Amino acid sequence: MSIAKPLRLGMIGGGQGAYIGNIHRIAARLDGEWQLVAGAFDVNPESGREFARSQGIDDDRSYGTYEEFIAGEVAREDRVDAVAICTPNFTHYPIAKALIEAGFDVICEKPLTATLEDAVQLENLATETGRFVGVTYTYSGYPMVHEARVRVARGDIGNIRTVQVEYPLEWMATAIEQKGNAQAAWRTDPKKNGRGGSIGDIGTHAYHLAGFVTGLKLQSLTADLATFVEGRALDDNAHVMMRYEGGARGLLWSSQVALGNSNGVRLRVFGETGSLSWYQEQPNELIYAPLDGCVQVVKRGAENLSEDAKVRTRTPPGHPEGYLEAFANLYAGFAEAIVARREGRAPEALGQNLPLAYDGLKGVAFVEAVVDSSEATEPVWLRPIAV
Repeated sequence: MSIAKPLRLGMIGGGQGAYIGNIHRIAARLDGEWQLVAGAFDVNPESGREFARSQGIDDDRSYGTYEEFIAGEVAREDRVDAVAICTPNFTHYPIAKALIEAGFDVICEKPLTATLEDAVQLENLATETGRFVGVTYTYSGYPMVHEARVRVARGDIGNIRTVQVEYPLEWMATAIEQKGNAQAAWRTDPKKNGRGGSIGDIGTHAYHLAGFVTGLKLQSLTADLATFVEGRALDDNAHVMMRYEGGARGLLWSSQVALGNSNGVRLRVFGETGSLSWYQEQPNELIYAPLDGCVQVVKRGAENLSEDAKVRTRTPPGHPEGYLEAFANLYAGFAEAIVARREGRAPEALGQNLPLAYDGLKGVAFVEAVVDSSEATEPVWLRPIAV
């Protein structure tokens, strides 16, 4: 099968002023694996078309709605190879469902959907149709996160005892949603965001990161959600205690009101014979502390790293790589997975260990269980339907 490179990418949402849409576009083109050729970029069709022209997209591939996008692209011989969904949470399900049913592969922003029922149906649909559905859990794109995953899997730190993961931010420490901040406005609206505020927006990233690195399956959790900003409809701080299958314990903290924290994602995994620590604002280093040994700073680009880390590295040691490169690793991996499936072969390393539809389902199930636990009149341990 002959597959043109770069792959043709379509986008729903993510137009002028949309932060995450621009991140997707940069990440998609960084390695030359994708070319943005079509889209429905804005709820205002004319604004969307103006934006499409600014991106060099032909007028006949600039659509007013996602329904028009599907109708137009289905009819083309050079239809897009996949579609990125960069819209608010409550729109993910209808858009993704329509795309999958029309035969398109999908790259969806997290969370996969705004409700658990929709997440279950969408994951089932992806399984039944065989369509590729990638979810952009960005932090699983970092090379040193993959290095940590490999080291845990090969037993470098022994059986895991505790997992500490956090995602503190400060950007919503005041009621900016009431002062015209569009990004904060929909994130604090239960009808558009879903039931979880901080826990749904960033806590789901922390949950995925912990499970991705450790391979542990969540058994049960108990949670305490708080809303510190007066008048806010959803939580802006979350503490979650977790019990994993096999006996390990975990603690997750997410906050949108943690002053002094720009993007403080941190993961620490403690085992019987060692520990591993990774901090997103210093992403090129992994701290390894063996039992009865010296603490080691493992740096990205070193020759003795795993193949999983090496294939996600672009620059020599000492030349920092970060968020955009991690996002690009996901896009490069999605491309490899899609091409490998079409060619009937197993994907190479870059196309393995990707966040897919089931990971998205787990994230939504986690958020639902956290909110249910927090809303209980007494402390309760709940088991998510997908772990």
